[in-house]
Amino acid sequence: MRACISLVLAVLCGLAWAGKMESCASRCNEKFNRDAACQCDRQCLRHGNCCEDYEHLCTEDHKESEPLPQLEEETEDALASNLYSAPTSCQGRCYEAFDKHHQCHCNARCQEFGNCCKDFESLCSDHEGFSHSSDAITKEEIQSISEKIYRADTNKAQKEDIVLNSQNCISPSETRNQVDRCPKPLFTYVNEKLFSKPTYAAFINLLNNYQRATGHGEHFSAQELAEQDAFLREIMKTAVMKELYSFLHHQNRYGSEQEFVDDLKNMWFGLYSRGNEEGDSSGFEHVFSGEVKKGKVTGFHNWIRFYLEEKEGLVDYYSHIYDGPWDSYPDVLAMQFNWDGYYKEVGSAFIGSSPEFEFALYSLCFIARPGKVCQLSLGGYPLAVRTYTWDKSTYGNGKKYIATAYIVSST
Repeated sequence: MRACISLVLAVLCGLAWAGKMESCASRCNEKFNRDAACQCDRQCLRHGNCCEDYEHLCTEDHKESEPLPQLEEETEDALASNLYSAPTSCQGRCYEAFDKHHQCHCNARCQEFGNCCKDFESLCSDHEGFSHSSDAITKEEIQSISEKIYRADTNKAQKEDIVLNSQNCISPSETRNQVDRCPKPLFTYVNEKLFSKPTYAAFINLLNNYQRATGHGEHFSAQELAEQDAFLREIMKTAVMKELYSFLHHQNRYGSEQEFVDDLKNMWFGLYSRGNEEGDSSGFEHVFSGEVKKGKVTGFHNWIRFYLEEKEGLVDYYSHIYDGPWDSYPDVLAMQFNWDGYYKEVGSAFIGSSPEFEFALYSLCFIARPGKVCQLSLGGYPLAVRTYTWDKSTYGNGKKYIATAYIVSST
């Protein structure tokens, strides 16, 4: 799959190019500037082209009078989850992303701004068994392990396994128009022998275990619970997940592989409520299977799910705004589509990756940068993943579930 080639199309696809302005100083929430090397508008996080200091300068405490930028339409759930009566404790909130709606804060810079919750020091100085200052995972370490995971993905699709027809690239400003600019399906051909591989088969078994409409409680049968365990068991056999566990074990995040697997099961498959009914959603359902809330598609960031639904005539591919630079799989596409009557404004997804590859990278980012943008490197190209924590309920000792995780291209 080719990347958008011309400079004009690259700008339209939300990529930032070299230019004069590389900082958000005095530029917070300005309009999109095609001449700037990076952006500071309210949509830059969504399109993955913010300047490096955007979050520091434009969303921190001294900008509290300005509204938080809206990212993807799916994140309204995650943002809304922070609007409940804000707690005055850091229990379960250590080093979360800054949220102006909270009465007091537990982010990494609250001491600098003097607005930490009273128990910040006692609860967060040695958060979950490691020192935030001395043992925090660095950007360089994240980029290094993401490259190792990229190289370890031997189950990914080969070039001949997928024929993609990405067709029309539109500008970010057109994504709300709901115009079908692509008369043909996205997938011209997929070698379905891929789906007989153990991790693919175990992943596909999970996709029919959910009701996509929020507000309807999920109730798993013994068979469906066994399928969750089978998926985790199969992916942990792969080099991809062994690389991830080895890295996190070395970082003192997990003492044993079983502890790691148990935490993955809780953070991804643990149920919480996005609607009126208790236990109607989970991170796995949202990210990989997709949901519908308030008449819109939320989540749905997986190419296998997309292909299977498109094959059944349930997905209609409309257009894309970003086509990654990779000349092999996995690649990245940010697209617009209709899912059985419901529209997805921006749905970013890896294309041709194995299930364990996506699961590993999203898990890495959620563990290392919960609620933040996570800078990765794949095959020498930069890529960023955004995660959000679910803040209304927790598991274990104040640990948070995954609300969402998705690609925001490079920054």
